Amino acid sequence: MNNSAANTGRVLWAGLRALLVLTVITGVLYPLAVTGIAQVAFPGKADGSEIEVDGKVVGSALIGQTYLDGEAPDLRWFQPRPSNGLGTNSVNTQYELILSGATNRSGDNEDLVQWVTDAKAAVVEDNSVAGYTVEPSDVPADAVTSSGSGLDPHISPAYAKLQVHRVAEKNRLTVAQVDRLVADHTDGRILGFIGEPRVNVLELNIALRELTKG
Repeated sequence: MNNSAANTGRVLWAGLRALLVLTVITGVLYPLAVTGIAQVAFPGKADGSEIEVDGKVVGSALIGQTYLDGEAPDLRWFQPRPSNGLGTNSVNTQYELILSGATNRSGDNEDLVQWVTDAKAAVVEDNSVAGYTVEPSDVPADAVTSSGSGLDPHISPAYAKLQVHRVAEKNRLTVAQVDRLVADHTDGRILGFIGEPRVNVLELNIALRELTKG
């Protein structure tokens, strides 16, 4: 009986020591090492890919933002993808970080079809200006659907170019000026073959702000 109790005690003590050692290694030393390496090798990314303007952090290159005039889109600025990844009753309707996710609705879901139809009509109306009419067939998918997270900071070059005439008119710029701005802020595929070309909306709007100041 005593030997059995002693053996049990030794096993429990060995297990406890292993737990403590592994907790220190995997819960303290490893995270500190990874954080330290990241801070040295990739300090900007390690700190959240923050973007600063005039010494003030205005956002992250990894998370989308809205550009509103009250509750309506502020049409002076390039607009991001719809952000209601969890539906219009979600707390994530304005790129808030409490929740993120997709609707998981099928392509023939009536609510999803209505959302896309309404979003397409709004895109056509907002971006049709004097001398330039947007056709429904011109509206790319990312203009009327959210990403899987609902927080995507990028839009397609097609959606950015669709907004050029409206942005130019609202900011009293030429179409050529704004078109060049989009071209300068269009990133190609990663390593030339991964993903799709994309435009970071925050970075593009920062450049637009600088252009209008000039």
